[in-house]
Amino acid sequence: MKIRKFRLLLVAVVLILAALACSIPQLDTFVSQESVGKDATEVITPEVVVQDDPNSEPQSTTLIIPNEVLLEDTLVDLYSRVSPGVVSIQIFSDLGTGYGSGFVVDKEGYIVTNYHVVEQAGDIEVQFPSGLKVFGELVGVDLDSDLAVVRVDVDPDELYPLTLGDSSQVRVGQSVIAIGNPYGLTGTMTTGIVSARGRTLESIRQTESGQYFSAGDLIQTDATINPGNSGGPLLNLNGEVIGINRAIRTSGTTITGEAVNSGIGFAVSSNILQLVLPALEAGETYGYPYLGLSAIPSLSLTESDFLGLSQANGAYVVEVVPDGPADQAGIQAGSQPTEVQGLYGGGDMIIGVDSIEIHHFSELLSYMMLNKKPGDQMVIAVLRDGEELDFNVTLGERPSNGF
Repeated sequence: MKIRKFRLLLVAVVLILAALACSIPQLDTFVSQESVGKDATEVITPEVVVQDDPNSEPQSTTLIIPNEVLLEDTLVDLYSRVSPGVVSIQIFSDLGTGYGSGFVVDKEGYIVTNYHVVEQAGDIEVQFPSGLKVFGELVGVDLDSDLAVVRVDVDPDELYPLTLGDSSQVRVGQSVIAIGNPYGLTGTMTTGIVSARGRTLESIRQTESGQYFSAGDLIQTDATINPGNSGGPLLNLNGEVIGINRAIRTSGTTITGEAVNSGIGFAVSSNILQLVLPALEAGETYGYPYLGLSAIPSLSLTESDFLGLSQANGAYVVEVVPDGPADQAGIQAGSQPTEVQGLYGGGDMIIGVDSIEIHHFSELLSYMMLNKKPGDQMVIAVLRDGEELDFNVTLGERPSNGF
């Protein structure tokens, strides 16, 4: 009996050593020390090894676990490098005290945050990771993207500017990091992935008719974002800011009335920030291009059938602002009643812009915001009565309503 147990133990040890001998070299296919932080996906992508010998028993796969220690080291190093540039913001107003986040963008003392963080502020207090607390001055705001710039007067040695990345290079599935001040818990770091790109939210600024303008080119993420994270950076594994955390979609509230994180968060893209930042630092207003129309974000096949359209992909125009750029170019909105209440036929279906195919309104909005300015021309392709037509539109500037 003892001999049998010894043999079984010996066999088990041999199998374990054989498995280790097969797996250890595979770890070399992951990131080397020199490439840490250069490509997020290399750190976390597992590799599957398949047996190639046709005479062997039925094929099986072995999942090689990513080098978790290396990934852990990457995150620890990233936090130590980046967190000195992330600040906590506390505001005091007639409504009470509020919390938010922000980050340093240069050695001149400019700090980026969300407009809604400082909207009601009487005093703005900025706390650095070093423990230094100073009052900040609000110098510029952008209600369309929900961004604001606060300036502090401190020793430049206290300022650790973060690098702005190129959000057009962001890929769905890549790892991201959020650092901020949720519920007043300073320096909190959470991780997740990019869930989607090119999302839209309502702007904070209203039109003359009472509707809200659209904010485009937002990044969706499942990194945990809670009240107080607003204005903080969303970073890639290189430590570059690719977004500014703005909002979460929530399915309810806590017993204290606070929003519950649902795993759906939104961040203003870094490329939008780079467009508006010079104007905000100068205390000026950034002028967004203006098309002057409203469209259904996307149509179902049933809705497109009711509208008599040959396809469901595109942005169906439901309203055109009188004498606006789209109206002057000849684009028309739906006006003919259909079997669906509130859905009017006869409108143009936008299917392209400057020879780029459009599937959703968000694509049109992101393209226009990132690539055009007031006064530029844009060629919009539409479907009208089954025929494809092109319209040359000279873009205006989003009208101000007093903000």
